[in-house]
Amino acid sequence: MDLGRCRGSLADRPGPAKVARYDRHMSDQSILIGEDGITRCWWAGSDPLYRSYHDTEWGFPVTSDTRLFEKLCLEGFQAGLAWITILRKRENFRAAFAGFEIPTVATFGTDDVERLLGDAGIVRHRGKIESTINNAARALELIDEFGSLSRYIWQYQAPPHPAPTALEDLPAKTEVSAALSKDLKRRGWSFVGPTTVYAFMQAMGLVNDHLAGCEIRNAVEDAGGRP
Repeated sequence: MDLGRCRGSLADRPGPAKVARYDRHMSDQSILIGEDGITRCWWAGSDPLYRSYHDTEWGFPVTSDTRLFEKLCLEGFQAGLAWITILRKRENFRAAFAGFEIPTVATFGTDDVERLLGDAGIVRHRGKIESTINNAARALELIDEFGSLSRYIWQYQAPPHPAPTALEDLPAKTEVSAALSKDLKRRGWSFVGPTTVYAFMQAMGLVNDHLAGCEIRNAVEDAGGRP
């Protein structure tokens, strides 16, 4: 999820229609105390799917090559859309892309592209579909070189930084995400711009951007940095 994109209109922010059901704490773009008494980043809203994603996935360190690859692909599919749209379709994406198993996706051909373009359960964008297949092949090259996609990705773990307190403290991209983006592009990956890559880093635990006061931030800290 790209929180940098949330700086736009209210309609573009995660779960904006749900914020009114929360007790306000600090500001609409900082932390909120939910009906369940848990203090979370504002963007978690009250949608159960979004809450679960915030509480159990976002920011926790991930080392699975499959999950890392999946997330990079889904962040690419999100471009121009809200993350909740992708999250609601995630199981459909997994079914359509063979669970994002890298060796399998790398073998997809023209027939698979046409099949995916006809699948109403996913985002039917030819460029992003073809990019996913291309990126799977590039991921196999990284695995050959580094032993795993995870080993390559975790070289770019962000250095420690103070806990952000509100949306304006969250960058859309960083020098580290720009460096990772540049290297991925050099290796032939696509739909991996620095903003997309930073959203990926936030989600996969390479940086902890849960806001100060969010109860999940401590759980992420306890999970550690580089696994």
